[in-house]
Amino acid sequence: MSTPSSKPPRTLNKLLLPLGALSAGFGLMGAALAQTADVPAKPNDKPETVLPTVKAKAQAESAGKQGYQATETRIGKGKQELRDIPQSVTVVTEKLMDDRNLDDFRDVLRTTAGISFQAGETGEEDVRLRGFSLTQAGDVYVDGMRETGLIERDTFNDDRIEVLKGSASMLFGKGSTGGVVNQVSKQPFLMSQSEVNLSYGTGSNLRFTGDFNIKTGDSAALRINAMLQEADNFGARISKQGVAPTFRWGVGETDEFSLGFYYLNYNNRPNYNHPWFIVNGKIEPKLPARNYYGLASDYLKGETAYGTLTHTHRFADGGQLRTSLRHGHYERDLLVSAIGFQSATTPDTLSDATVLRRSPKGRVGSSDITTLQSDYTNKLQWLGMTHELTTGLDFVHESAKRNNNFTTGLAPAPTTTVGTPNDGASRPDTRGNPVMNTFGANSIGLYLQDMVTVATGFKLIGGLRFDRFKADYQTATTRFDRSDSLWSPRVGALYQPNEWASFHASYGTSFNTSADTYQFGVSAPANTRVPNTPPEKSRNMELGAKFDLLGGRLSLNTSLFRTEKYHERNTDPDSAAAQELLSGKRHATGLDLDIAGRITPDWEAFVSYTWIPSAKIDESNVALNAAGTGAQVKGDRPALTPKHSGSLWTTYRVLPKLRLGAGVTYRGEQNPEGARHVAAKAFATVDLMAEYTFSDKLSAKLNITNATNKLYADALYRGFYTPGAARAAQLTLKSTF
Repeated sequence: MSTPSSKPPRTLNKLLLPLGALSAGFGLMGAALAQTADVPAKPNDKPETVLPTVKAKAQAESAGKQGYQATETRIGKGKQELRDIPQSVTVVTEKLMDDRNLDDFRDVLRTTAGISFQAGETGEEDVRLRGFSLTQAGDVYVDGMRETGLIERDTFNDDRIEVLKGSASMLFGKGSTGGVVNQVSKQPFLMSQSEVNLSYGTGSNLRFTGDFNIKTGDSAALRINAMLQEADNFGARISKQGVAPTFRWGVGETDEFSLGFYYLNYNNRPNYNHPWFIVNGKIEPKLPARNYYGLASDYLKGETAYGTLTHTHRFADGGQLRTSLRHGHYERDLLVSAIGFQSATTPDTLSDATVLRRSPKGRVGSSDITTLQSDYTNKLQWLGMTHELTTGLDFVHESAKRNNNFTTGLAPAPTTTVGTPNDGASRPDTRGNPVMNTFGANSIGLYLQDMVTVATGFKLIGGLRFDRFKADYQTATTRFDRSDSLWSPRVGALYQPNEWASFHASYGTSFNTSADTYQFGVSAPANTRVPNTPPEKSRNMELGAKFDLLGGRLSLNTSLFRTEKYHERNTDPDSAAAQELLSGKRHATGLDLDIAGRITPDWEAFVSYTWIPSAKIDESNVALNAAGTGAQVKGDRPALTPKHSGSLWTTYRVLPKLRLGAGVTYRGEQNPEGARHVAAKAFATVDLMAEYTFSDKLSAKLNITNATNKLYADALYRGFYTPGAARAAQLTLKSTF
């Protein structure tokens, strides 16, 4: 398999070949399993095979962007009401993403409470939830199926983004402590309806999105989402294109199928980092956030391509079996410049003439992931009680290649000055082909969960999952592997005294395998093929309540949580230091609050807030050094775990055709990892929106992000930070037809 640096990314035609084989094979299987929508129903067919109520539901999906409130989710495997999930869940709907102009996946997470960012050594943003890693542990999903960890993502094909907080290995298998993020793809619905958006704004940012839904039959529809974005962004270039066609047939019938393909290609030039000043123990950003000091030859390019085929069979007794097969290919190639001061500099000596060095950072990698997942749900009467059963299995095969530090052979880069951003200087790429490490893994999981109504308003939840994981890692000089078998329990209780209130208590666990979290940097003792540490283990305990208020127009969800990683090892990205045994321990205890919906017919709001008053490294073998610097030690507050974080967004229709919106995003003070002696200051940014509707077919929307032009450190690493985006304006014309 070629690497991204040895030749340009694969063409779309080549990427379609595995999809064609996938669809052909699954089509044969589908023909053998079930009747398709192409066969018309006979007059004497049994009524239950028609399922008219389900078809009516499928047609209602055309509502799409009705508001900020979500009442259902698939993050618990089968489709469930949010009030039946005994954990905190934050849902960012398509309407909210559109109103706030959240085009990038990370922008969505930035407006979700409890999220923080580590600026990785080679340009990847390590997303943290409650201070625990998400992206390094691979806890980002699309329609319930795991994606590779460190890639670029866009929201053009997202119907909503769901954030499940707390340990969830009973549902998802291996993963991090903080929770999971699930991107829900847009699906065809039984109505012909299309929407086109054209935006232009600061930094010559031009973005086009198209959402075309075409009803092709009584129970079939085709939906195509497309995106094109180009921006010079004052040197930090954006250039990406995406398309996501999905065909769905048998909608609402006994056997329903969908066949989809997703493709995203990007060739960007990121604003990698800025150097910081330390003033009284606080990180002081000084360089303008808009300034790009990298080379014109810097780049971040890659592609994501996957095909998914899903079959849903609805049984006469109300049960449902949903099976999905996906094959995905992911590439990422990065060569950027880490910016630093050429000589000792203070805020007082900083000037336009201050010299900046540009050190190379490079990483190249590709991976292929094949997932087969099948879930069965049903509501049964047994022993005089109602049982809501969810069970399933999944198989994942991953193969990958990576070079984590691909800079050998590069000539020194020319310096620049603070006063000459985007100076056009470049450096030839003289590295040659990379030497790749390889990684392969197979995992299989089987789970069962039962929610039992033991009395009116009282439900008990019990679940158990078994996972078998085997991985193999190889470099030019080393080869080792590891196998693990693990059990993951989940228990909970619900009290639902009426239709608008639900109270819950839950306990769940999670685990990280030593060949998973840092799968390309696993340590092993000398002369052995097996990494030396078993999986980490974590647990989450939660008490909470969910309310549907104001006649169901407004949801209010809140919970008290305690998240613990009680077996922590050296290779975890959350680890305090290089520990060789599972001797580490940490916790985070706090409160989550989410509000979403309509306060009045004209007033809509979204609130996401997390308070973590108690977070601590409880056990660590790292010794405190005399200077009080370096890695965290016992008693420290974990890095990237602010006490307060939150986001508020609200809109009001002040005139029949005019809607105004405003919001604030806040993140409290936090330490970088590996620099316990310093902290980034708390910050708040303000966003504004105005939308005017000319007709039911045409509207215009103006967004201003970071309206006060706040200079702040968004992502942190020891020695540097990634600046938050400077003030920007974007005008969007939307046409529906």
